[in-house]
Amino acid sequence: MEEIKPSLTEFISSEDFFEKILVVESFAYIEPLRKKFPTAEIFFVTANEEFHSDGAKTFYLDYREERLPFPEEFFDVIIGDLTLEVVTNPQDIAAGFSTYIKQTGCWLTSFRNIRHWKVLERLMRGAFGGIVSRLYTRTEFERLLYASFYKEVRVLPLKKKSPPELLERLINCGFDNFDDDLQTEFWLVRASRSMPELALLKSMFTPEVRAELSRLLHRIEYDVAIEDSVKNFWRLFDTENIFTDYAAAFIRSVVIHRENFWRNMKKYSARAELEEIIDEAESLYDFDNGNRLL
Repeated sequence: MEEIKPSLTEFISSEDFFEKILVVESFAYIEPLRKKFPTAEIFFVTANEEFHSDGAKTFYLDYREERLPFPEEFFDVIIGDLTLEVVTNPQDIAAGFSTYIKQTGCWLTSFRNIRHWKVLERLMRGAFGGIVSRLYTRTEFERLLYASFYKEVRVLPLKKKSPPELLERLINCGFDNFDDDLQTEFWLVRASRSMPELALLKSMFTPEVRAELSRLLHRIEYDVAIEDSVKNFWRLFDTENIFTDYAAAFIRSVVIHRENFWRNMKKYSARAELEEIIDEAESLYDFDNGNRLL
């Protein structure tokens, strides 16, 4: 496997707070992550028994062949370069990783771009040696991740410039150079389990509270014990100190038949906060209809 400069930390923002981190084979990330998240638990999975770090709990296994020994939705982030390059079924690995990531978490990885000029130049000479490796286009890799239960995929290029005459020759041969793709040697990837808006909603209350809130909203929406369901909604609202903006955003993300939902809420609610929730929720619906992508 060709070495790649460890650059995935570029995808870590000041808003990220990782408590549990899994590093897959990419030993070089352990120390930078330890410095960036000094209180985090860092786990390291590798098939190479020569690797050892005092900064991580190390597990010697081949992630391509063995099930990882961790609970589901355990990690805030999984990080490792080129993790789908030498695998039999890349979608199985991608989907498998997603089960270990929290709903608010992400997977940071990278892949070699099959459209990079070095790959094409070797093919032109009949000297390509990557027989056991999987190379991807950006579109193919993104499609694979969306099919593996990730909801948002972002990419960054790692470029290696080509000789000008070769780039011109490739373009003249019909190779489109969209996003300077022909000079992008590797793509860095951040694949998230949830869209940013939903990740924020999921980060504020426990899964049990969110599940109960969702259940009550659906009961109100579908006319199930409406009066009791509305009373229980407000009881949960008060007990868990749910604020109106959160309630509005949650309703917007969960409720489909909102006219019937608001009708039922108004009929059995005597709370001043209801109008504020309605106004905020409806403004979010309007924003969604104005080119907001979910």
